[in-house]
Amino acid sequence: MITRNGLLLVFWFLLDKGFLAPLHAPPQSRMGREQHLRGVEGLGLRRHVASGVQRVKRGWVWNQFFVLEEYMGSEPQYVGKLHTDLDRGDSDVKYTLSGEGVGTIFTIDQTTGDIHALMGLDREVKSYYTLRAQAVDMNTGRPLEPESEFIIKIQDVNDNEPKFLDGPYTASVPEMSPGGTFVMQVTATDADDPSYGNSARIVYSILHGQPYFSVDSKTGVIRTALPNMDREVKELYQVLIQAKDMGGQLGGLAGTTTINITLSDVNDNPPRFSKSIFHLRVPESSLVGSAVGKIRAHDLDSEKNAEVEYSIVPGDEGHMFNITYNGHSQEGIIVLSEHLDYETKRSYTFKVEASNAHLDPRFLHRGPFKDTATVKVNVLDVDEPPVFTKTSYTIDVYEDTPVSTIIGSVTAQDLDASTSAVRYSIEWKRPVDGCFDIDTVEGTISTTEMLDRESNRQHNIFVVATKVNNPLLSNKVTVTVNVLDVNEFPPELTILFDTFVCENAKVGQVIQTINATDKDLPTVGQKFFFKSPREIRNRNFTVRDFGNNTAGIVTKRVGFQRRVQEYYVVPVVVEDSGYPAQSSTGTLTVRVCACETDGSLLSCTAEAVFLPVGLSTGAVMAILLCMVILLVIVVLYVGLRRQKKRETLMSSKEDIRDNVVHYDVEGGGEEDTHAFDMGTLRNTKAIKENMLRRGTGSWSDVTTQTEINGSTPTTEGSTNIIRDYIHQRLQENHLGFSALPYDSLATYAYEGDGSVAESLSSIESWTVDGREDFRYLSEWGPSFKTLVGILDKDKADPPTAEVEES
Repeated sequence: MITRNGLLLVFWFLLDKGFLAPLHAPPQSRMGREQHLRGVEGLGLRRHVASGVQRVKRGWVWNQFFVLEEYMGSEPQYVGKLHTDLDRGDSDVKYTLSGEGVGTIFTIDQTTGDIHALMGLDREVKSYYTLRAQAVDMNTGRPLEPESEFIIKIQDVNDNEPKFLDGPYTASVPEMSPGGTFVMQVTATDADDPSYGNSARIVYSILHGQPYFSVDSKTGVIRTALPNMDREVKELYQVLIQAKDMGGQLGGLAGTTTINITLSDVNDNPPRFSKSIFHLRVPESSLVGSAVGKIRAHDLDSEKNAEVEYSIVPGDEGHMFNITYNGHSQEGIIVLSEHLDYETKRSYTFKVEASNAHLDPRFLHRGPFKDTATVKVNVLDVDEPPVFTKTSYTIDVYEDTPVSTIIGSVTAQDLDASTSAVRYSIEWKRPVDGCFDIDTVEGTISTTEMLDRESNRQHNIFVVATKVNNPLLSNKVTVTVNVLDVNEFPPELTILFDTFVCENAKVGQVIQTINATDKDLPTVGQKFFFKSPREIRNRNFTVRDFGNNTAGIVTKRVGFQRRVQEYYVVPVVVEDSGYPAQSSTGTLTVRVCACETDGSLLSCTAEAVFLPVGLSTGAVMAILLCMVILLVIVVLYVGLRRQKKRETLMSSKEDIRDNVVHYDVEGGGEEDTHAFDMGTLRNTKAIKENMLRRGTGSWSDVTTQTEINGSTPTTEGSTNIIRDYIHQRLQENHLGFSALPYDSLATYAYEGDGSVAESLSSIESWTVDGREDFRYLSEWGPSFKTLVGILDKDKADPPTAEVEES
């Protein structure tokens, strides 16, 4: 640079002194010589003379001067010269200079007009200066030329090297990238004038960082030079970039910067266990959820690419454990998921798999990104307390249980390998716990006093089991004792059923379903059993227990007939399941009825048992009301008739009506059959029933007697003949011409078949035992008390037959 500046100074010096001249020399006039000296200082005006007017050439105009920057000489640097055509060299013209830097940077010789720079200039600081020049008369100070403005321009030299304003730089590129991958772009700036020469033309080159990276010489773009650079081999690279001006030629200025390039991680490495088998130990008393141990699979990648997912391979014995991931340490923590028992199993072996959570599809061809290791967990024995066979015990006991009765037991075992003996005790917490005692060896629980359900229905006691060889180890369990009520009431049938059986019923047909109730508590959960009495053999019906607290009455035969037997009584025994068991016997009345072929009821004897199907509630109520009214009318009518008969029978013998005929002739007794035919008024039905009631004969005797009477003539007391006889006499009294014109009463000894009171006639006195007590007739009502008095009065007299007709 100094050499070049020196050459320029020599060039300007020669030009200023006139050693260099143009090829065509101008005329050697005064004005021509000055114009030649100024060169590019300004353009002069020519003076023209035409038609007597002289035209003068103007020489006081300047555009610009040039001065080199960074002048290093000892003398002031010459800039240029001011001159006017009016200056004849006699020092009468004075040159003045004003503007930027006058006096400090620039100075002028007032006589000669030479301009010098007093100091070195820097174009990068200020590229030009604007000044004003003027020529005045030295003596008078009158301006000879107008003030003229010009520019002194600083000419550039290559004095500034390129600079990287943003350096040093940091960049990153993914590892395993192909060659030529873009990294970043750097730019350097040069303060020199880009329009003058090559001072500002920059070329980039890489000084350090090869062969990994390259840089474009014109654009400054940095790219990878090698493919598949591995971060796990080398992660950080420092690259030194140079920027040189003058197009990179010799003598150009250069600047450098550093770029720190980091290879960013990609998931190109699978996790790997450091060993194939891990040995862990855990005490059998460890709680569920506690950590058993740690294992780790190493991944050379970083951040999320190094995250590992741990899992227990299904199968083997890994169901007892779980595994979790610690993101900070990248470890797998094995956690206990179930209780361990050294006496049951002493070791567990399973496999653990480690795999990457985030996979990169570009590297899947390298194989599976996972690894497997075996984990063996050894269970350590711990001395444990005894263990009860149940978590809790429940005992039911009746309140009348005698004292010292064993009501239940508990069992605890020492599961350790040493197998110590166990002792039992009751933990006293409340006074009521004193009602029980426990055998210290067997664990049986017994009562120490009578239990009262009314005072305490439930007792909760705690039984403690302690190891003999280590009394500090114990365990306890809750025993609940429920005091049960004693079974006091027998079950009963819900209602006394009256049912029916069809004449066309089949064998095994269920004709009625029954159930039972019990007054004992609780009502829920009671169990009843139904059966027929063992001492009674019923050939018609049986009881079938359904097992759901209900039973059915089942037929055992066919051919039920109303005219043979209308009613059957079926006894049913019902028993509960209480303690002690209670039972009762109920009866079920079965009525024989006529039914349709499908089993629907038609009628039972003369009355229908059930109302017609399809009647509304109102219709049923109306029918019932009518039946009640008819019943009341019948009762009133019967009552009036009985009252009237009572008055007639109690009539005195002194009745003044002459239609009453008295027969006072006393017969000869039962053996006198000539005076009166006793067989005509004899009631064979009454004889049979009296014999059964008094126990004077058997049923076979009565049957034989009835058969004889049925085959004997009227004198033997045929029922039909007697009925016809009385009916005939009634017709004669009511319709005959001999009937009296007022009310009359005809009384006969025969009461008719089916009379509840039986026959009251003394004609049948032959069947009466003289020792018979007739006082039982008083229970039939007031009407029979008079009869009892008559029979008691005359029981010693022979019987007489009296027929009164009025």
